[in-house]
Amino acid sequence: MTPTGQLAKATIRAKLFTRRGLSMTKCVHLIKLNVGSETVADLKNWQSEKRAKAPDGNPRHLTRMWPKREIDLLKGGSIYWVIKGFLQCRQRILRLDEIIGQDGIRRCAIVLDPEIILTTSVKKRPFQGWRYLEPNRAPVDLARRFSEEPTLPPSLAGALADIGVI
Repeated sequence: MTPTGQLAKATIRAKLFTRRGLSMTKCVHLIKLNVGSETVADLKNWQSEKRAKAPDGNPRHLTRMWPKREIDLLKGGSIYWVIKGFLQCRQRILRLDEIIGQDGIRRCAIVLDPEIILTTSVKKRPFQGWRYLEPNRAPVDLARRFSEEPTLPPSLAGALADIGVI
């Protein structure tokens, strides 16, 4: 394909993304189930363990798949954690590191900001792997003053969010 043809194809792709409300220049987020944690505090405790940290001390999440939208994730994306069926918090993605395991398999280490930001609670069905989340569909962060208060049980927070209280 000629350079002119490549440019035309890229322009058409950009127009299609724009019509769908997407942008080729903004960030994208991930949604990930956090299996094994009952609360956000459990997630914090797990991430404080040595095995859950990158060499620089930041928490990381290992996965076998490498995100296809890596560039968009690194433009300010976050990983939104689903705990006990409810999306409850997020962490900013700092970088993606390549890890080769003892078995020789390439893995992706999603290195995260240690700060866990509480969000409004959103009910999520179980799924495998991760899902991409466009910024306009991301739940709102709770005010920092709420992060110091005890968290509501996920089912109660979800019910309150459904009726618009939180």
